[in-house]
Amino acid sequence: MAWYCSGSTNTELIENLFKAGLIRDERVKDAMIGVDRAHYAPSRAYSDSPQPIGHGATISAPHMHGHACEYLIDYLKPGSRVLDIGSGSGYLTHVLANLVTSPGNQGQVIGIDHITELTDLARTNMDKSKTGSELLASQTVKFITGDGRLGWKEGAPYDAIHVGAAADKLHPTLVDQLRAPGRLFIPVETEDDENDRDSISGGQYIWVVDKKEDGSIHKEKVFQVSYVPLTDAPKG
Repeated sequence: MAWYCSGSTNTELIENLFKAGLIRDERVKDAMIGVDRAHYAPSRAYSDSPQPIGHGATISAPHMHGHACEYLIDYLKPGSRVLDIGSGSGYLTHVLANLVTSPGNQGQVIGIDHITELTDLARTNMDKSKTGSELLASQTVKFITGDGRLGWKEGAPYDAIHVGAAADKLHPTLVDQLRAPGRLFIPVETEDDENDRDSISGGQYIWVVDKKEDGSIHKEKVFQVSYVPLTDAPKG
């Protein structure tokens, strides 16, 4: 169904996703309308489909970015701190920044990727728009080259952590870097749930991990996905 939602402009694409129920939250819709995908997707910018951006990475389909924001939305408030792991071309980092910033109340989003060329690309892409340039200049958005599997301790704790590539396991370091309360959205290759003996079934699933105010952890497997793996940077 999602490909029917493609549009000829950025606004048309997002409005079509909203009408189809693939995006439901008005704040998410407005934040995505505020970021032109043509600045971040190398071709077919307004197609609801994933696309390669080089270096073995992809930009996810926009409906997946919408889902990610909606699962995190309660933790994406003006002033919130967010870590975007596998930030790629920088698109979702910009959307997240729109959600945590309001006049007089500036949050921060840190995008981290293990490929220097991609963090450079993300900065270049954000500079294509006035709002993107302002977010970079104010350090509301920062792009860092590093191993996202380790998170980014220097910026912790985070109200929300988004992972844009499939991890081989649910890395406890990322949970440690959440604020209490805070939420992690992560695709995982296989992750055993002691309360669900059928949880290892192959393939990738999105897990939503909540750190409660008392520090207790709640995990939920929500839907199956297909992401590029969260791995080491390519050699050579």
